This record gives sequence, C-alpha cells and structure tokens, in this order.
Amino acid sequence: MNVRTRVAVAAGLALCVGLTGLSGESGTTMSLPEGAIARLGLGWITSVSYSPDGRWLAVGTSIGVELREAESLELVALLTGHTGPVYAVAFSPDGTVLASGASDRTIRLWDVATGTELRTLSGHSDWVRSVAFSPDGKTLASGADDGTIKLWDVATGLELRTLTGHRDWVNSVAFSPDGKVLASGSRDETIKLWDVATGRELRTLTGHRYPVNSVAFSPDGTVLASGADDGTIKLWDVATGLELRTLTGHTSYVLSVAFSLDGTVLASGSDDKTVKLWDVTSGRELRTLTGHRDWVYSVAFSPDGKTLASGSRDGTIKLWYVATGRELRTLSGHGGYVLSVAFSLDGTTLASGSWGEIKLWDVTSGTELRTLSGHSDWVRSVAFSPDGKTLASGSDDKTVKLWDVTSGRELRTLTGHRDYVWSVAFSPDGKTLASGSRDGTIKLWYVATGRELRTLSGHGGYVLSVAFSPDGKTLASGSGDKTIKLWDVATGRELRTLSGHSDWVRSVAFSPDGTVLASGSDDKTVKLWDVTSGRELRTLTGHGGYVLSVAFSPDGMVLASGASDRTIRLWDVATGTELRTLTGHRYWVRSVAFSRDGTVLASGSEDGTVLLWDVEAVLGRR
Repeated sequence: MNVRTRVAVAAGLALCVGLTGLSGESGTTMSLPEGAIARLGLGWITSVSYSPDGRWLAVGTSIGVELREAESLELVALLTGHTGPVYAVAFSPDGTVLASGASDRTIRLWDVATGTELRTLSGHSDWVRSVAFSPDGKTLASGADDGTIKLWDVATGLELRTLTGHRDWVNSVAFSPDGKVLASGSRDETIKLWDVATGRELRTLTGHRYPVNSVAFSPDGTVLASGADDGTIKLWDVATGLELRTLTGHTSYVLSVAFSLDGTVLASGSDDKTVKLWDVTSGRELRTLTGHRDWVYSVAFSPDGKTLASGSRDGTIKLWYVATGRELRTLSGHGGYVLSVAFSLDGTTLASGSWGEIKLWDVTSGTELRTLSGHSDWVRSVAFSPDGKTLASGSDDKTVKLWDVTSGRELRTLTGHRDYVWSVAFSPDGKTLASGSRDGTIKLWYVATGRELRTLSGHGGYVLSVAFSPDGKTLASGSGDKTIKLWDVATGRELRTLSGHSDWVRSVAFSPDGTVLASGSDDKTVKLWDVTSGRELRTLTGHGGYVLSVAFSPDGMVLASGASDRTIRLWDVATGTELRTLTGHRYWVRSVAFSRDGTVLASGSEDGTVLLWDVEAVLGRR
C-alpha cells in the first residue's frame, strides 16, 4: 500500500465514524481543499470569543473559525470560506450568528447551528481587525487596516455607514451596553467615541503613547478600558472622556482587554506572555496567570464569569479559573508558521519546522508523534538522513541540530555560522551535512562527529538554499546575490555560477538523475538549468509572488513549486507546461516535498499547517 492509499484509508475511516479529525484533531480532515487528503496542524490563533450562553467558544485562526465546546474544548466545526487568516470573531447577542473578520478584507456571518455561511460583507479595502455586534444584534461594527469603521445591517448585509477620522489601522471596536456609543482603538494611538445613530464623532481620548490594540466597555457602560503597545491599560470615564487611572504591570504590549460580567474584574493579555487580572475599582493587580510561552493575543470571560479563556501565539488555548488563577485546561495543536517540511525516506514520517521546534507526524494517520524542542528561534529547514534515523534542522538561532528520530533526543549541536541557518541537506550517503546561512557561507559537516569539514565562500549575499546532486559529488546553492553556484564537494572548489534570476534565489533542487537543476526566486519564476553546461533550459512563469520552494517528483517528470501567492503549482519538466495549481493555504507556502513513492505532496505554510495532496488525483491520473 503506497503513502497516498494509507493516508486516504485513514482519513476515510475517521470520517465514517464521525470524528472531527484524525487522531485527536492533529491531522484534521475538516474542510479540506480539493485534492488534499489531510491537514496537519490547526493553524495559529488570533482571537477567542464565548457564545452568550457559554456553550461554545469560537476561535479565530489562520485557516478559518473553529467552533469548540466551551468546557471540553472539543472541536465541533471548522468554518472555512475566508481566503486569509481570521483576526476577529464575535457572537450575536442571541448566540445564533457568528461574525468573523479576516485579512481577505471581508466579514462573514455564519449560522452557529449549522455552520452555514449566511453572507459575506465586502467594502473594506484592507485587513479587518475587529468585529462587534450591537446589543440588539441588528448592527455589526467592523474596524480595519484601511483606517475606517463600518456599520452593517445584520439582516440584509447592507453597509449603513462608514466612520472616518482615524489616521491608521483600527484595531478594535466595541459597542456600549445601551448600543448608543461605539468605541474604537487605533494604531494612531487614540481612542474615539462615536454616536451610533448619526455616525458623529463624540470625542477623542488621548494618553497612550503607542498603538491602541483593544477597547472594552464595562457592563454598566460608564467605564472604557484600553490596552496599548505602551504596556499599559487605561480606564476612562465614558461620559466625560477623562482618564480615571492607568494600570501598569505588563512589561510589553497589551494586546487584549475584557471585563468580567459583573464589571469588578478586568483581564488583560500581553506580549509579555502573561494574563493579568485587575480590580477595576482600585486598579490593583489581583494576580498574574503564567503558562503561555508566547504572546497572548486574546482574552475572554465566560458568561458566568467563572472561567477565562486565553489564546496565544504559542499555539495553545488555556482555560483559567478566575477565582484562584488555576489553569483548568490547555488545548495544544495550533502552531506558528510552518517554514519547512521533509518526508522520511520510507514516506511514513513527515517533519515540519516552526518557531523553536520541529514536529514529527505519522503520515498515515496524521497523528503528531513528538515535538523536538531545543532551538531558540525559527526552524528554517529540516532534512532526514537517507537511512531515516537522523533529522537535521537549521535555525535562526545560528545553529544546526541533529536529532535521533526514534527517541526525539538531541544528538548534537553544530555551531560556527554567524547568522541564521536557512537550509540544511544530507549527502546521499548520509555522511556529510551541508548548511547554508545568512552569513553568506556554506559549511560542510561530518555527521558522525559534528566536525566542520570546510567552509565554502563566494556568494555575495545570503545563502538561502543548498542541495546535493544524487551522486553526492556536486552541491548547489541559491543566494540573495541572485545567483546559483555549483561546488565540488570533495575539494570545495566552485565549479560554475548560474546567472539569470533578477532577485533572490530561494530554493534549488536536483532532478533524480542529476542532469537538471531547478531554482525558485523572488522574481516569481522557476528556472530549469542543464547541470553539465550551466545553460538555462527554460523559465516557468505563473506564480504571482516569491517562489520559496521547489521539489522534483521521484520520477523527475513533475516539478512542484510553492510561493508567497499561497499556491502550489505542478509543472511538466519536459515541456515547462503548468499542469495544475493547488489552492487551500491561507498564507505563504514556504516548503514543498514529495513522498518517496511520489503519490503524496506535502506543503508547509505560514498559515501554520501542512497539507497533504493526492498527486495522482490532482493530475487527473485516476
């Protein structure tokens, strides 16, 4: 049974028994794009919101809106339709409608009971950062990076009016409890209060020294809270616009604020990785909730005020007991950008590199096998040794690490580069490892000991990609100097320079027979080169953005390319014809890799997921 068949069978079984995804959601089959057979990972988290009855928790992510059971955090539905990351979610007061705002410049309204999209609201000219329903549920407000706030009729989807006055992004909007006033917080460092009935600006509140990220009214409507990049929360008297007090304690940006239902407690989430609870009357800090490993983007109280939810860039949602600050539950599985993917030689395991860690996945079931932690920055590149026993990783922390695949144990750390390590590759015999760095050099390492064999210098810019020829005698490197260089591995001598790209060369790959080299560039093209002569064979055009990764199928007949235009394209190597464009990722496609038998293509994206594609199906071969 080949890799594609194993994955398809596992996905089919999961759907037949009514599971929401493969193996506890880590490899979900929900809302897959055409041609994809599994999704690994859940994307990154931007926002959380409770339904008014406390039954549901909506989670805005880079791939859509998750609807989860609030107490257990079980995934009930994945609402997809946006073509970019979702930055804001909000329930209508009666809990029947969910609104979401996204980087695709639209707001979508969803039927909570069925998960059906009711309508799309279009009109903003930039990312939608915030959405809020009026207390009667008839009006929706949206704030966007175009500097405007729009008011919409929920029943018809018609735009009622546009509020202008901010000079930069509108990061947050909130209705007063009586629905008469709208507050908006902006990157222009101000808060504005608006008359909802007329759209007239009532007043501007100034005092923050940096962008305002979040605003929230107290339940009685007399106080407005604001959190900003200056690390403070300010409480304002709504009637007069006077600043009541400033709450200090966070050591970095305050990204989200929320009042408890009784208005006595304020919660704040920060870039300093903490959640803080404050006494509203005195301004005293009640407690600090620690446990997140990265920015806390969003906080929300449950309707009964007993539980607080927090969503973080560390890929987790945490539920906290407000009375004590005790952590009740953590949901893991979300993650940051996926910058690199690689299949093991037998095709059973996939590695993906992200912020500070590598995840190993069982390709058949989509199950996350383990997480390899040790890097202190982005993992730009991962590669399996030919025998599948060792994994190499290159990171922005300037190191290369070698890992035991079976145990997940770190074997050794290779140091010597003076800047980010952007690419790693094993020689075909597994004895040598090559690494390319932003320091402009390539290093060759003896895998058995970690000893540096030699340093190859010659590029006039960052080294973004390295690849060994199938016979192991030649190394190719792509650089920010717009060139590809071919090197003699045995001597370290530069054999030739291939010129033709007009921008950075992000990725290089040899064909399986070693006669052709493919290169992907920021000039939006893929080029094919004759390795022996260095002659350019053809240029493949079609991508609308930087080409970040290229990979040959095992038979050498098809080339895959991933780009910042969020697509993967499949090309006929012999003719240069585009065979198929694969869409489904919500952000840049950073890495593509074929399974050993060529039946599955993996794509890793900055939307925080890996998609597995049925190659035969997308090419119409079956």
